[in-house]
Amino acid sequence: MGLFTNLTMAKKAGLPPGSIVHVGERKLEKAGIQLIHYDVDNLEERELGKIEECYPYKEKQGVTWINVDGLHDTDLIKEIGDSFNLHPLVLEDIVNTEQRPKIDDMDDYLFVVAKMIYHDPDDEFLKFEQISLILMENYIISFQEDKGDVFDPVRDRLRREKGRIRKLKADYLLYALVDSLVDSYYGVLEGIGEKIEKLEDDLVTDPEPESIQNIHSLKRELLLLRRSVWPMRDMLSSLERGASELIDEKNLIFFRDVYDHTVQVIETIETCRDIVSGMMDLFLSSVSNKMNDVMKMLTVIATIFIPLTFIAGIYGMNFENMPELKWSWGYPAVWAVMFVVGVLMVFWFKRKKIL
Repeated sequence: MGLFTNLTMAKKAGLPPGSIVHVGERKLEKAGIQLIHYDVDNLEERELGKIEECYPYKEKQGVTWINVDGLHDTDLIKEIGDSFNLHPLVLEDIVNTEQRPKIDDMDDYLFVVAKMIYHDPDDEFLKFEQISLILMENYIISFQEDKGDVFDPVRDRLRREKGRIRKLKADYLLYALVDSLVDSYYGVLEGIGEKIEKLEDDLVTDPEPESIQNIHSLKRELLLLRRSVWPMRDMLSSLERGASELIDEKNLIFFRDVYDHTVQVIETIETCRDIVSGMMDLFLSSVSNKMNDVMKMLTVIATIFIPLTFIAGIYGMNFENMPELKWSWGYPAVWAVMFVVGVLMVFWFKRKKIL
């Protein structure tokens, strides 16, 4: 939670429950509303200038999907809440982007909070965006922080009449949206897996001080990812048990499938966390091995020079009764002895596989 969020949360102190105060970063200059209405035979897409333009669709047959981009416009959120009889506490949770994934059954509608996770092309770190979904009998209302999402495959299926999505009700559209969110996590995990492989190679071949920062960054990303995905399991478990009358019993099997995918994602996250946790030991081990190699080389060099220093020390003494000092070949003979001793010691170290 950043400083901006802390300051915004401070504004809510002392306010009564249901106060609509935006918590989070403002990501759009102006909020936008898109509408998709469809049935088996027809599909209509529109950009709405104001929420009143969607009122005629309440009486139409088929399913209507209203998508709102931008949560900073609290007046618009309140207007939507008044139009569709949404509880003030639900509206409060929609504009609070620090919500954990959850589901609330409000009798007339279901309120679902999830997290959209993606890699920012301008940044190496993960980005987290809150997605709020309202499921009614013939309506889906989605609220996003910014433009752009992972729902384009769902829109494409609606436009091309692919699969059963145009034949079923709004609960199947809810499944399709949640399924797209969960499927996008696989791409995120693939990117993290590539980071882990590269970091492992760097730790083994050439560990650098920057590697510690990379390990901590990965641990933080995986922690945030776990916090965002783990509650999804409980939320989907509630959906697949069929606790709400808004979910057709025939569609429960699809929510069970998304639940299974979520469990797989969580297991993969836990595996990645275990690997990254072991990377610090790998880093310390690599640094230790590198230091051992340096110390071994220095020890070998020092050992080779011990007898050479001994010989040089003997002939560096200032005694007069040393016959070799007056021998004309004494100086080159000493050099020859030291060279032979050094070569023999290097050969011995190699034979013992110390070098």
